[in-house]
Amino acid sequence: MKIDKLLIIKSIHTAVWLFFNVVIFYLLYAVIINKIDHWVWICVSLVVLEGIVLVLFKMFCPLTIIARKYSNSTKDNFDIFLPNWLAKYNKIIYTSIFLIAVGILIYRLIRD
Repeated sequence: MKIDKLLIIKSIHTAVWLFFNVVIFYLLYAVIINKIDHWVWICVSLVVLEGIVLVLFKMFCPLTIIARKYSNSTKDNFDIFLPNWLAKYNKIIYTSIFLIAVGILIYRLIRD
């Protein structure tokens, strides 16, 4: 039985994407309801760490670089199970949500 390496990479990449969705939306939820606890700081740290990884890999996810070996597709979603528009604007959308959450976090910290 042949294992499709691109399918495995897409599955892992999608799972990582889902994980970071939970992280970012928990962060947003927590700062909105003013529940600033250690989980908030873990979320911030995880997203900052993800940002460092992206910078180190010239704004590409390492999984995208690996997946490129198994596909010649020019679509933005060739390496992840997302609609093409979301894969294309993923960094802009989630960076914006993260920055909004951090802005609320800073406001909460200054205000309290």
